[in-house]
Amino acid sequence: MSRFLPPTLSQVAIATCACVLLAMTAAHATAASPSALAPSQDETPILTLHSDGERRPVSRAEIESSPLHEVTLQHFEGPQGSFAGVWLDSFLDAQDLDDAATLRLIAHDDYTVFITPQDRKERRYLLATRLDGATLTLMEFGPTMLIVPADAEAVEAGTASMTHWIWSIRDIQAQ
Repeated sequence: MSRFLPPTLSQVAIATCACVLLAMTAAHATAASPSALAPSQDETPILTLHSDGERRPVSRAEIESSPLHEVTLQHFEGPQGSFAGVWLDSFLDAQDLDDAATLRLIAHDDYTVFITPQDRKERRYLLATRLDGATLTLMEFGPTMLIVPADAEAVEAGTASMTHWIWSIRDIQAQ
């Protein structure tokens, strides 16, 4: 018959350090940081902006004219790695779009997501254009995708909604 022995102080300390390290690693995994990637020079249109009754094609170079940021995460649909792109609000500012507008993002398969001004106040959205430094293609959830880095782990775990995540974005409409 074996006897239960209480853990030693050093075993408790090691377990505590391990838990803290895991928590720090998880927090770091979804924290976006400035990217060292050079902005794209590709002027080929990859999406269309709609605002004030006008349509305007936008290239990867235009999107990446705002500062690039990177975040390492597991996307709930499978892609995993370092996603790079620009903060949605920075992109909107660069495009002179109305801050008060609700955005309608439409994917190539016509899936649609609405992002309200209140949504943009509550969390930061990354308009991703690259994965592990390579440009996103239509076959790889591109050419752009909208992700919410702060929600990545909760979405993956099924404890947060993924309704504001969209990939293969074709159109952004300011309404």
